[in-house]
Amino acid sequence: MENIITYFENIPTLHRSILLVGGITLFWLLEGILPLFNFKYKKWKHALPNLFFTLTTIIINFALAFALLETADWVTTNNFGIINWLPEMPFWLYVVLGVLLLDFVGAYLAHFTEHKISVLWMVHLVHHSDHEVDTTSANRHHPLESVIRFIFTLAGVFIIGAPIGIVMLYQSMSLIFTQFTHANIKMPKQLDKLLSYIIVSPDMHKVHHHYKLPYTDSNYGNIFSIWDRIFGTYMHLDRTEIVYGVDTFPNAEENASLKHLLKQPFHKYRKPTNQITK
Repeated sequence: MENIITYFENIPTLHRSILLVGGITLFWLLEGILPLFNFKYKKWKHALPNLFFTLTTIIINFALAFALLETADWVTTNNFGIINWLPEMPFWLYVVLGVLLLDFVGAYLAHFTEHKISVLWMVHLVHHSDHEVDTTSANRHHPLESVIRFIFTLAGVFIIGAPIGIVMLYQSMSLIFTQFTHANIKMPKQLDKLLSYIIVSPDMHKVHHHYKLPYTDSNYGNIFSIWDRIFGTYMHLDRTEIVYGVDTFPNAEENASLKHLLKQPFHKYRKPTNQITK
């Protein structure tokens, strides 16, 4: 475990790029072999705005990376944060707790908050307005959301006391998991269900992308499914009944336009319906 954390403390940019591109490539190929939905779309055309937002996310995270590094170094030097205040434990447990808590603060809590505050929801809406969710949808985040998510991650590092090795391990895991859970792949239902007791499985996350409440406001988890189960935000919907998009912004053509998506957070807030419709 020490060797793994040492590697992630100094992970080369090239290796992170390989994870990003390799993950998209792998799941892109699997989508062609085992598709969940047979979308009638031009895959490259659909991917272009999503890949643009992936690029802006990378640029923003790179530009702000110094803050993440400085915060992680400070909590380590000053023995600050939850995992540093706990009684002495095996190193593997220290790492596992760090990753778990980063997933809670930096992902689950951030995601939950974006759904509950109208201003943040309008920013997050760009992610939900995709009508053909696939692996390229994973990082379909408006640049403003990339900043918001970074702030939550930074707060998580500070509160939890995670050293940079654990932070980079978590971010690498998060990258692959988001590509996996958004991928348009059809796994055996029983396998998907078994996975969902520990991690966020593809079917579990796709419920979150259903176009109507209450399903949209469920299954906020990123890597671990325990947070949704603990806080009562877990919901099940058979994958055959899932319809992607958002009921209050139903125009598929506009939701595929980069120009429109960049302006989407500044539209007038439209309250989602509370009708339980499949």
